[in-house]
Amino acid sequence: MARASLNGIEIDYEATGAGPVVLLSHGYSATRRMWDDQHRALGDRYRVISWSMRGHGATDSPADPAHYSAPLTVADIRALLGHLGVERAVIGGLSLGGYVSLGFALEHPQMTRALVICDSGPGYRSADAREAWNARARERAGALETRGLDALGASREVRESASLHRSAQGLAHAARGMLAQEGSRVIDGLAAIRVPTLIIVGDQDQPFLAPCEYMAKKIPGARLEVIRGAGHSSNLDQPEAFNRVLLDFLDSLPPA
Repeated sequence: MARASLNGIEIDYEATGAGPVVLLSHGYSATRRMWDDQHRALGDRYRVISWSMRGHGATDSPADPAHYSAPLTVADIRALLGHLGVERAVIGGLSLGGYVSLGFALEHPQMTRALVICDSGPGYRSADAREAWNARARERAGALETRGLDALGASREVRESASLHRSAQGLAHAARGMLAQEGSRVIDGLAAIRVPTLIIVGDQDQPFLAPCEYMAKKIPGARLEVIRGAGHSSNLDQPEAFNRVLLDFLDSLPPA
């Protein structure tokens, strides 16, 4: 565990191993600890960085809800890489972490060596579909404010992170500001991504199978891998299969 003062907050992160850098971002209401197995599996060949987003785990939870957004999350990734002296990295994440990884690649293509997008989606062009998603995000925020951390969901990455969170209010702010989406910049930008991209999804992750297939078609040259027996936490549900696919992709990249 390490901490860095960046963009006005204290960010909790872990960096292990040596070699080309792989930065991994967690899903909503999980923490950096969901990537512990990838630290172990990749550490002999890669420098793996995981971190907890604003409002999550041991990272600060600002009181001002305006301090939570997808662009600020992208800025936090940029600041963390700068703090660690990293100029270019494989950028990856699961669920919300995958969405902000796409945003990072579009904002900082020169810093993105490759993308790994897991059990995620690119957002919506339809304003009605986006509002339906955002309404669910607001409902999650309200439940956290009413019931506290007991309102967290039942998915594996969330269950295993529940005891690591410090602020139900921070998670509520993150739901409204980071999980909720504005505009269609990410989905509209998929065809502009020009780095090697691996998309991983569990075969039981029904809500995200179609979005992952869509991204694989829209991102030039993207590779789609479906993990059998995995749900929305493919790296936790089937770690050996996940790590095998991930290492095969990383080892295939041109030299850093």
